[in-house]
Amino acid sequence: MTIAENSGTSPLDVEIGALNGGSATLGQYAGQVVLVVNVASKCGLTPQYAGLERLHERYAERGFTVLGVPCNQFMGQEPGSAEEIAEFCSATYGVTFPMTEKVEVNGDGRHALYERLVGFADGEGHSGDIRWNFEKFLIGRDGKVVARFAPQTEPESAEVVAAVESALG
Repeated sequence: MTIAENSGTSPLDVEIGALNGGSATLGQYAGQVVLVVNVASKCGLTPQYAGLERLHERYAERGFTVLGVPCNQFMGQEPGSAEEIAEFCSATYGVTFPMTEKVEVNGDGRHALYERLVGFADGEGHSGDIRWNFEKFLIGRDGKVVARFAPQTEPESAEVVAAVESALG
């Protein structure tokens, strides 16, 4: 049993701000399937935004959303303001999925959302600290983490799609 499975509380129960201000109200996603991804605009993996948006569009009607969580902890690859991040994502990749405020995913300032995620191991057995931008966590309809994917795993890979479809039921 992982820490996430044993915690008894969903990652969606935490408070986090929305990129455009106010609350991201994660509780609105209760009963849905959510792919939480720490994102960055100036990373070699940034083109994954396109695949994340396609995944979001493909399954949105079935109760699925991607949740982007900007983070500047990896070589300063998300230095922009909220406005700059929103403009980049919209203009460059047509992103329509929700985005939270910029947070820390590792270290003493780790956001509570990631406190509840990092105990879950990926398919290779990695748990703990986020390794890089675009690490992905799939949260099932019951609010529990059901899968974790390495940063290099493409959003539309067979592995991610199969996990999303399984979680959607």
